[in-house]
Amino acid sequence: MDRPVTTLFMLMSADGKISPGASDALDVDKDFPKIPGLREGLHQYYEIEGTTDLWSLNSGRVQEKMGVNRKRLPDKSPVSFVLIDNSHLTEHGVRYFCALSKEFVLVTSNPGHPAFQVEEDNLHIIHQSGLSLPDALGKLKSEYGCQRLTIQSGGTLNGLFLREKLLDYVDLVVAPVLIGGKDTSTLIDGESLRSEGELSRLGVLKLRECVVLEDSYLRLRYQVIH
Repeated sequence: MDRPVTTLFMLMSADGKISPGASDALDVDKDFPKIPGLREGLHQYYEIEGTTDLWSLNSGRVQEKMGVNRKRLPDKSPVSFVLIDNSHLTEHGVRYFCALSKEFVLVTSNPGHPAFQVEEDNLHIIHQSGLSLPDALGKLKSEYGCQRLTIQSGGTLNGLFLREKLLDYVDLVVAPVLIGGKDTSTLIDGESLRSEGELSRLGVLKLRECVVLEDSYLRLRYQVIH
C-alpha cells in the first residue's frame, strides 16, 4: 500500500453525533464531563485514545474550536500530528503543535498560511494547489515514514476520507446518549448520496470487535470493505 493504514477513531452518541449540538460553543470534551450518566464512563474513551497510532490526523477547524490558538505551549508528546488547514490556525496555533508533536505536518493550499513564517525543525508543510488526500497520505508515508494513521477530524473531512475510499478501519466509542438535530455534526458528514448508481460509495463494514465497557459505553471496531 502506497499510503498509511488508516483508522477513524471517534467518540460518538448512539445516534452518530460527534458534538452535543450545532454550535461551536458545544463540544463533547467540554460538555460530557458535566452530564450525569455520561461523565462516569467517559474516562474509558481517553484511555483507549492513549493506545491509538503514534500518527494522528485532524483539521485546523476542530483544533481552533479546541482553543489551540490561545493555549499555553504544551510539553512534547511522542505523537506526530498532521493537520489539514487553510485558515483556522494562527502562528501561535502552529507553534503549539510544533511544541506538542514529535513531527508536525501541515497540509494546506493557502500560500499565505502563518506556518510559512515559523521555523521549527519538526515542522513540515505539504503545500497543495487544492486538497488531495491521496497525495497527502502518499507523502506522509514516503517522505515522513508514517505507516499507520489515526484520523480524529470533523464529520466533513471524515466524509472525504470515506468517499475517496481512504479508510481502512473504524474504531468507535459509543456514549449512552441520544443528541439529535439535523444540523449537529455526525460521524460522516458532507454531500449525501443521491442515486442508486452512487451506492458503490457506501462504506460497508465488517465487525472485528464489540466490547461492552463500563457505565453503558460500547467500543465497536470495524474493517472497511472496499
